[in-house]
Amino acid sequence: MRICVFPGTFDPITLGHTDVIDRALDLFDELIIAIGVNASKVPMFPLEQRLQWIRDIYRHEPRIKAAAYEGLTVDFCKKMQARFILRGIRYVSDFEYEKAIADVNRAMDNSLETIFLTCTPQYTSIASTLVRDIIRNKGDVSQFLPAEVLRTINNE
Repeated sequence: MRICVFPGTFDPITLGHTDVIDRALDLFDELIIAIGVNASKVPMFPLEQRLQWIRDIYRHEPRIKAAAYEGLTVDFCKKMQARFILRGIRYVSDFEYEKAIADVNRAMDNSLETIFLTCTPQYTSIASTLVRDIIRNKGDVSQFLPAEVLRTINNE
């Protein structure tokens, strides 16, 4: 069974994330969208809300699971019996950073492979950091977020 972990903060999950997830689904039997919990980062949206968004977006796709984890991604992958890590690449600079992480992960566990998928051009500029800034300033984020996320944000 080809199990893959897609780690991130997903604060919030964007159309850029779902683009990568949707295209990666054909490559794996199971895709775990894994929200890393970092005590030094204060997210805009609570962990349970971010997990629920993933569950809502992919409610009709049994191969996608939502989970949270603390600690090293390689340890979480072992726990989940995942042999693959998925990373989305928007720019060349992303690749350099992500390759360094992939190299360290492989050094810690040489059975793990990192798979890089580039974003579809229309989603390249979407970053959760920018989306959060737009939300804080009461701007329109409808072109960047899945409908399930928009509904929640608009009801707050």
